[in-house]
Amino acid sequence: MKLSHLSETLIGSEIVKLGGEIREKIRLGEKIFNFTVGDFDPQVFPIPQALEEEIIAAYRQHFTNYPLAEGNLDLREAIAEFTREWEGLDYSISEYLVASGGRPLIYAIFRAIVDKGDKVVYAVPSWNNNHYTHFVEGEHVVVEVGPENNFMPSADDLAPLLRGATLLALCSPQNPTGTVFTKEALEKICDLVLAENALRAGEEKKLYVMYDQMYWHLTYGEIQHFNPVSLRPAMREYTIFVDAVSKVFAATGVRVGWSFGPEIIINKMKAILGHIGAWAPMAEQKGVAKFLYKKEAIKEYLAHFKGEVEERLRKIYDGFIALKAAGHNVDAVTPQAAIYLTIKIDLVGRKTASGHTLNTQADVSAYLLNEAKLAVVPFYAFGAAKTSPWYRLSVGTCRKEDITGMLNLLQQALEKLQ
Repeated sequence: MKLSHLSETLIGSEIVKLGGEIREKIRLGEKIFNFTVGDFDPQVFPIPQALEEEIIAAYRQHFTNYPLAEGNLDLREAIAEFTREWEGLDYSISEYLVASGGRPLIYAIFRAIVDKGDKVVYAVPSWNNNHYTHFVEGEHVVVEVGPENNFMPSADDLAPLLRGATLLALCSPQNPTGTVFTKEALEKICDLVLAENALRAGEEKKLYVMYDQMYWHLTYGEIQHFNPVSLRPAMREYTIFVDAVSKVFAATGVRVGWSFGPEIIINKMKAILGHIGAWAPMAEQKGVAKFLYKKEAIKEYLAHFKGEVEERLRKIYDGFIALKAAGHNVDAVTPQAAIYLTIKIDLVGRKTASGHTLNTQADVSAYLLNEAKLAVVPFYAFGAAKTSPWYRLSVGTCRKEDITGMLNLLQQALEKLQ
């Protein structure tokens, strides 16, 4: 059966495939340490009680009809005030667009800006930029980054790629790496974008930046979050932000996200999503609108939530560094942000106890799952080379009491290799 070119060529999600294998093993009774999903176990990380109460109250008040296509006015007002107070960015109500989480907003950004054949610049590993570029039939302009810059693209990486490009997709804190742009690194990238746009005259399409900051509240230690517009106000004309309650309040299933940026682009995104109907639910919008004003409740929640996430990240990081010190070919990047730890498990060429050689990184992933009962997502699922030995480890469903058992089983699996 012949279907559309898009459906025939779209690559399935490696994460979804891995998730299916994990669910099957769990169904058969296996104990799996599942660190794959960029989601939260509500039993471990519930949403804020104040947010839950406001959503329930909204349903009891029968807010179950269609919301406004651009997001309800009270919610956009609350988001604008929240963004001003917490990040120092001052945007008008008409420069905001609400949708059912970040995904439809990212899709709308690509659709609003990128034509077939336009250059889209992005670094790998990164979440879904390859798929969204494929959706709009853009030209993939890709740079693979590594541990020397904590897997964040630098100005030097991007400088040769921006000429003639239409969209630069950036994310900080980064999914899958849990790392961030430094102030100096992001300033240099902004200067590149401004210089490139200064060269473009007349009707020539500008270079825009999609800045996904979904995890920006979740930074640890001395790490700070920076954004293009605060660092370079001239970037306001070219930057479209993506944000949500999804990660910062462990509210992935609440489905309330927002974009803000140049009104002309926001209006085009609104028109696109108006046809798709990817609105955040009415009651959830009403609940979030009231919750975002509860500053003290938000502070209290974040203090506890961030402490719990950071504790898990650091315990697992320390465990990997101990395994490295013991001579095993593993490593990890110091936790900076988000709910992710970047780990390295470089076992290609080693032999299992049964004499089977791990010839590929896919073999390594399978060995970890079968022998160590450890499920993590390889960076090649995020566009990196198939040979990359790096992985994303997510702690969103991690129970602290499972960490020691996971590390012990991993150590045993490593020690069995020849």
